[in-house]
Amino acid sequence: MRLAVVEDDEGFGDALVTALRMKDYQADHFRRGSDLLLHHQRFDAVILDLGLPDMDGLDVLRKLREVSVVPVLILTARAGERAVIRGLRAGADDYLTKPPRVGELVARIESITRRTRRPTVPVETVIVTGDVRVDLTSRRVQVGGVPIVLTNKEFELVRVLVERPGAAVSRQQLMDQVWGDAFAAVSRALDVHMAALRAKLGRPRLITTIRGYGYRWEVEAKRE
Repeated sequence: MRLAVVEDDEGFGDALVTALRMKDYQADHFRRGSDLLLHHQRFDAVILDLGLPDMDGLDVLRKLREVSVVPVLILTARAGERAVIRGLRAGADDYLTKPPRVGELVARIESITRRTRRPTVPVETVIVTGDVRVDLTSRRVQVGGVPIVLTNKEFELVRVLVERPGAAVSRQQLMDQVWGDAFAAVSRALDVHMAALRAKLGRPRLITTIRGYGYRWEVEAKRE
């Protein structure tokens, strides 16, 4: 199991990583919340401190929850019922105060990863919407029987949307899954690629813009 330890205290963080590796976990230490937001997709669970140098851990957790359901255990010196409630309401799966007993920490990690693990649901490999055909295996798209040449990023945008047809997908989710970065720096790139994708598909009503949120791949696409 791959664990991200987000802890600003270098000595404590390194010691925790060493203890987890001795338990046969693959653990990496990050000191900043922004590092977790950039690399969270590499991990199966997160151990998150709240007192971080670049932003509060609860803010990190809220941003993370916009793009990921990775299990998170808060490990912090902040004790008290109010602190625990705030952490859980922000999206944490469990809460533990320092200093932890390694055995209990491991048991809690195993518990949250077990209960948040979901059965794998097979995804359709060919999605047909109106006269638009998307083959996820061969990475080919046809409109009215005519192949459409897409860039890698354009196809990845299609893939994320068609895997949840009819469902709203946030801009943060698209940026995270296609670019691996949910920060605003790639927001403009998303707009450019989405505009190019729509132009190539030639079906303006196929991908609906949800103002202030993101996009939706319509279940039924009408020819313009």
